[in-house]
Amino acid sequence: MMHHMRGHGMARRIVGFAVMAIVAAFLFGFVVMGLWNWLMPELFGLKAIGYWQAWGLLVLSWILFGGLRGHRHGHHPMFGRWARMTPEERERFRAEIRHRWHHHDEPPSSGNTA
Repeated sequence: MMHHMRGHGMARRIVGFAVMAIVAAFLFGFVVMGLWNWLMPELFGLKAIGYWQAWGLLVLSWILFGGLRGHRHGHHPMFGRWARMTPEERERFRAEIRHRWHHHDEPPSSGNTA
């Protein structure tokens, strides 16, 4: 019987933690929205945003600056890859990036040069 009571208490803690996490996330969206609407229109002339736009900003910033890493210490996998590249591999990589960024508006070549 004592084991059953411990399990019930643990389940209650887990549910309580989940509820608190949801409430905190809900409030966090309002904090971001409030800070944006207080600062950004006045400082930079940007428009005010709504609650879901604030959450969109949070998700976007998480993706760009902190999320989707899957590893520790804040190092992006690309930096390790870059460090292992030879100077020739780095130059080929740069050339490919330049080509993609500067030629994305051009239609693909059909192979006919005549």
